[in-house]
Amino acid sequence: MVRIAMPGEVGRSWRLATLRWLTGWWRIVHLGAVLLVIALSPSSYRGPMRAKLAHQLWQGTAPTVLWFTFASALAGVVLIRIVVVTAESYGLTQYALEMVVRVLVLELIPLAAALFVALRYTLPQGTVLAQRRLREAPQDKPAMAIDLMRDELLPQVLAGMFAVLMLAAVSCLVALVIAYLMVYGLSPWGFGGYTRTVGHIFNPAVVLIFSLKTLFFSVTVALIPAASALYDAPGAGSAVAAELRALVRMFALLLVIEAVSLMGNYY
Repeated sequence: MVRIAMPGEVGRSWRLATLRWLTGWWRIVHLGAVLLVIALSPSSYRGPMRAKLAHQLWQGTAPTVLWFTFASALAGVVLIRIVVVTAESYGLTQYALEMVVRVLVLELIPLAAALFVALRYTLPQGTVLAQRRLREAPQDKPAMAIDLMRDELLPQVLAGMFAVLMLAAVSCLVALVIAYLMVYGLSPWGFGGYTRTVGHIFNPAVVLIFSLKTLFFSVTVALIPAASALYDAPGAGSAVAAELRALVRMFALLLVIEAVSLMGNYY
């Protein structure tokens, strides 16, 4: 027999879902504030913490920077070639370089770097943390001890942020070099016009928006998996569910950041 939900039950379920949604975001913001305070403390970088942080930075960046740079360079060659050939066929060669820099460097590479680091480092690290919490204290509430934050979460979050910023910076530089070579070849005579075009694109407002967007991308992909691992693992088998919730929250926030940056750049 099929049971039909009453209007009151539907409204109550919506209120509970909204409350859980707001609580989840509030916990992420609160955890970010706590980690920021700990990160600003000099004691977080002394003794064994310095070695642990260096190990996490290396683990989060070194295995990914080469592969991502190669993949972004390969994709950049294909995209730049398509744009240049299409612009030449329509007699719009003078706009090809500006389009390439705006689309590839300003928009695609930072977003791709954030997603790459999330899939290769921060989400797996969050899953490991959630499984360890389930194994060690499955019935406990998330421990907000300073030692846990400083020893476990802070190196992981800082390593995720550093990896996104490093991948975005290296890949953007490589993309700018490839764009010059694809348009002007090995000739040095196009360097003046190229620098003028790039300088015209990267005005102070665009540089500020680009820097803030990349920073917020790094915070998003580093903080949300850690927060989900800390708060969303109440029972057995919930580590995967926590990872899925982290993915949904992360994608939603990345889209919001990208939309705000587009509004700031083009409106």
